[in-house]
This record gives sequence, structure tokens and C-alpha cells, in this order.
Amino acid sequence: MILAPSILAADFGHLAEEVARVERGGAGLVHLDVMDGHFVPNITLGPSVVKAVRKATGLPLDCHLMIEHADRWLDAFIDAGADWISVHVEALPHLQRTVAHLRQRGVQAGAALNPSTPLSSLEEILPDLDYVLVMSVNPGFGGQTFLPRSVDKVRRMRALIASRGLTTRIEVDGGVDETNVRALLDAGADVIVAGQAVFGRQDPEAAARRFLEACR
Repeated sequence: MILAPSILAADFGHLAEEVARVERGGAGLVHLDVMDGHFVPNITLGPSVVKAVRKATGLPLDCHLMIEHADRWLDAFIDAGADWISVHVEALPHLQRTVAHLRQRGVQAGAALNPSTPLSSLEEILPDLDYVLVMSVNPGFGGQTFLPRSVDKVRRMRALIASRGLTTRIEVDGGVDETNVRALLDAGADVIVAGQAVFGRQDPEAAARRFLEACR
């Protein structure tokens, strides 16, 4: 299991220090939520913040692009230091082309699914993906309540991956904390995004350690 704290909940006035704390606490990725105010009703960060975080840590950077026309921005985020990039099935009509470009550039390619988007939307592209990002809230804002149906969605996603003999990872993002993470891991999740449960606590380093302990 990989813990990927989301900087959306971090103190941006001390971002480098915040990232260093979760790295010491055992995080395996740093998650960056990119929102454009169109695909989702919020605006967050762009390639310049990714570049700044890249200078602050050696951990892989996991960029979740909740934006329209994401294919126009792939190279900018890769050049800024992104190692993993996920794009939304709902926002890209030419998903295969986008995924192929990500893999050609040498980054981990992921497809993200909103809560109401069926797993069947990945039927054709699944063999080309390094990971699937299952949203356990409706994207746009941090601090939302976890949708319990997401556990079954993860379980069905894991069964689909196994039935096709693939090694695709499953990432889960939205409202995950110590009370529900064990169920997600048992269902087959590999990567857990946590914002408020880590950066939202007084001591992010200790919070990351507690979170990982709850996973065990």
C-alpha cells in the first residue's frame, strides 16, 4: 500500500516543510490536485506549483488532472516534474491518444473515474493503464464525506483487473481516513490519497505514521 498525501490540505505558506514532514512519516507519493474551475467547480494549482514541489522532495509526484482539455497540458506537467498523471474519462474523448502520450513520455498513466462513472468505460483502455483512480467523492473540493459505495466499486475493479491478467494499480481519492481505509485495502486498493487525514492534522508527520499504522 502506498500513502499519497494530497497537498490540497497542506499549508501552502510552508509547503516545502509540509511535504518534508509527510515524507518522514512514510508517504510514498505526493498527490497534487489540479482543478480548472470548469471540469470541477474549483481552481487550485498549475505546473509552477508542481515544479516547486519537485524541488522540495525526491518522492514521485502524482498529478490528478481534473481539467478540461488535459491533453494540452500533459507536457507542461511532465516537464515540471510529474511522475504519475491521471486524467478523467469524462473529460477526454480521445483517451487512448492521451494515455499513449503519457506512456511515451515515461510517466505512469492513470484514468480517473467519478463516482457515477461505470467501470465499463475502461473496458477498452484498461490494458494500457498503469493505474485507475477511483473517486470516492465528487471531485472539486477537499474535506468531503467518503461515499461508502466506493468500497464495492474498488472490489469490482480489482476483480476486473484480475480477470484480464493485468497488474494495474487501484488508487482511491476522497474522504479516506483511518475509519475506512482498511475496507478499501481489503477490497483491493493499492494507493490511498489522504488530505485532511494527514495534512489536515496538527502534525502531518505523526498523522502519516498513524494512517499507515491503521492500514496495517
